[in-house]
This record gives sequence, C-alpha cells and structure tokens, in this order.
Amino acid sequence: MHVRRPCAKLECDTMTLATFLGAIVLALVLGAGLAAIWFRTRAAAAAATRPIADALARIESQIREFESQRQHMLGGLEHHLSALSRETVALSQALRAPNARGRWGELTLRRVAELAGMVPYCDFFEQESGERMRPDMIVRLPGGRSLAVDAKVPLSAYLDAEAATDGAARRAALERHAQQVWRHIVQLGAREYWAQFQPAPEMVVLFLAGEHFLSAALERDPEMLEKALGRKVLLATPMTLVSVLKGVSYGWRQERLAQNAGELRRIAGEFYDRMRSFAEFYADAGRNLTKALDAYNRSVGSWESRLLPSLKRMRELGAGGADEAPQPSRIDAAVREPQTPPPALPETLGADRRA
Repeated sequence: MHVRRPCAKLECDTMTLATFLGAIVLALVLGAGLAAIWFRTRAAAAAATRPIADALARIESQIREFESQRQHMLGGLEHHLSALSRETVALSQALRAPNARGRWGELTLRRVAELAGMVPYCDFFEQESGERMRPDMIVRLPGGRSLAVDAKVPLSAYLDAEAATDGAARRAALERHAQQVWRHIVQLGAREYWAQFQPAPEMVVLFLAGEHFLSAALERDPEMLEKALGRKVLLATPMTLVSVLKGVSYGWRQERLAQNAGELRRIAGEFYDRMRSFAEFYADAGRNLTKALDAYNRSVGSWESRLLPSLKRMRELGAGGADEAPQPSRIDAAVREPQTPPPALPETLGADRRA
C-alpha cells in the first residue's frame, strides 16, 4: 500500500501558491502598465479634443443665447401682432362710417399731392355733412384749367370680404364691392364737376386710396376702367395719381420757364431802352464838351491877342501890382465821339415790349 508523504504534499502546495502569487504579481504589473498607457492615451486624447470641446461649448452658449433672443422676439412679435390686429379691427370699423372713410381718403389724397410736389397747385375741400356734394381736391392745370378729384368711394363691401371666414362669403362681398364702385362711378359722372370749375377738361378723377381696392373691383369687372372712361371718370390709385400729378408738375415747371423767359425779354428790352438813352445823353455831353473846348480855345486866343498886350503895356507904365497875371494855355486835345451808333433792338424783344 502506497502512503503519500506529508512533505511532498506541502511542497506541492507551496509551488501552487508561488505560481498563484506570481500570476497575481504579473497581473498587477500588466494592469499598472495598461493603466499608465490608458492615462497617457486619455491625456493625449483630451489635449487633442480640447479645441473641439471648447468650440462645442461656445456653440452651445450661442444656441442658448439665440434661443433666448428668439423667445424674446416671439414675445414682442406676438405683442405687435395683437396690437396690429386690434388696430386693424378699429380701422375696419372706422372705415365703415362715411365721415371717417371720407376723412381717411382726404388725408391720403393730400399725402399723394405732397409726394408729387403739387400742394401749391391743389385746393383741398373737406366735406361737411349736409352740404352740397363737391370734389375733395381741385388740381390747377397750366393754362388756367382745373381738374376735379373725388375720394369718397364706398369700401364697406371690401371690408366685409376681408372679414369673411369662407370663400363663398368673400366672393359675394367682392362682387358687392365691384357693384358699389360702379354705382359710385355712375353717380360721379352724373355730377359733372367740370361744369362747376370752368375752364376744365370734361373728366373727373375717382381716387381709391389703395391699389387693392381697385384690383379687387377689376377682378370682378375687368372692363370697369373702359366703362368708367366712357362716363368721363378716370380711376386712379395712389401710384397712378402720383404719376398724373408729376406730369402736371412738369407742365407747371415749363409754364414757369416760359413766364421767366418772357419776363427776361421784357427786362432786356427795358435795359436796352435805358442804355440807348444813356448813350444819347453821353453823346450830347461829348458834343457839349467839344463846344466848351472850342469856346475855351477861342477865349485863350482872345486873351493872347487882345488882353495880354494891353496888360503888358499897363505894367510898363507902372500900373497894376507886382505879380503877373496867370497865362492860360490852349487845350489841343479833341473830344472823342462814338463812331458806332447803338445797335437796333432785336425783333423778338421789340415784339415782346409792344405786346
């Protein structure tokens, strides 16, 4: 029977423990090495990615700032939209009243005249309730003529169209708007404002204070412009009326230039007459100087031939004082007379002066 010896078992356990401890030490060494490598790699990676991290941080900060600004702007926009909505409702309600609508049209009309530089040539009339209908503005044209402008077109149907919540109601309201504009055209043409402000072209301008008012009516009645002209009514919006008034302003500038040219010709004619009179007076003065010079020289000759010998004889006889009489000298210079008469007055200046 084989009996295991205790010493052999102890040696075996010792070797196993040594192997285990060696493995642990090796693992610790390898772990420390790997940890050192990991830390070095992490530090290098952190150093390499630090600019990216900084950039991401800045972007995140900017995003937060933009979001804050966006929220602030949205709040302000909501406030302005709410105020604009309230003002739109108030304006819509005000424009339904004829007096307020007429006043708004008059203010817009005055602004258009200011933009065209035609306020000095426009007469504005504020419509009072109960008085006879008359135009809102009279444009004075070159040549003494006048052009009437009316701005009292009804807008209630158009406002109904803007307030409509469905397409059918909007289309019906726009149809009424076109009908209202056409009825006003018929009434305006029948008033014949041009007969009240003679001389005037047989035409009146119907001013619509917004481009959309006219375009909405023309969508329903594309021939309205031609039909209105047939009734001697010219439809105008702020843009077209500014163009018309600019043309009238150019005509007034040409009129002023013609007036200034006529005034210049008149002043030139007066200046010519005065210069001619001055030249005649100057020639008379020259002739008188010639006569005076001749008389002076004759008097000097008389002095030398008649008076001076007598004075010398008297001094020789002891008469008179110690001082001798002054001796006048002859003047041999001649007075120069103009050789060229004043030019004749130009025919155009003469015609203007005679007119």
